Amino acid sequence: MDRATAGDGLRARGKARRRAAITHAAFELFATQGYDATTIAEIAAAAEVSPRTVTLYFRSKQDIAFSVFDAAALSLTEVLRGRAPGESALHALEGWLREEMACQDETDELEMRMFEANPELRAVRSARMAAVIEEGARIFAEETGQAPEGIGPRLVAVAAAAVATEVFEHPEGTDRDQAITAAMAFLAGGIEAMTAVVRD
Repeated sequence: MDRATAGDGLRARGKARRRAAITHAAFELFATQGYDATTIAEIAAAAEVSPRTVTLYFRSKQDIAFSVFDAAALSLTEVLRGRAPGESALHALEGWLREEMACQDETDELEMRMFEANPELRAVRSARMAAVIEEGARIFAEETGQAPEGIGPRLVAVAAAAVATEVFEHPEGTDRDQAITAAMAFLAGGIEAMTAVVRD
């Protein structure tokens, strides 16, 4: 590895660390003192960066609040769209869920607390989730040969979103591997039942 490549790697890691520090600090402040009450200056101080640095990484407080959610939604869409030939969307979803759950950390826990503490953010999240559900319905419709606006694809997409949210937000006292296995069995049963109705 030459010096230029090594330097690029160090800069990328430095940017990732600063972005993570800003996100972590913001989530904690949003959870403890409220989204509206928190200023960019307070986020910067907590993350030990300048306010200008915060605005270089994020255009607004809302961008910070939804940075993890949006990244997860994009990742899921890419996994579903890029699945191998013959791989079902359900199998791809399961693999994504297991990988995401294995990588959960303190920032993810803070994100849950942030949404619990701020109803206005939960409302925006619901609106953004609707777009994810629409894309999921299109993907399932393509896989099964149904119309994307049909009730079947939408029901599957809504159920998948609800199941994923439940697995992510209520892991306490549960075996995560078992929870994902149960969730996938539930979705598989629903998909089979829906497909049978369409065939009939």
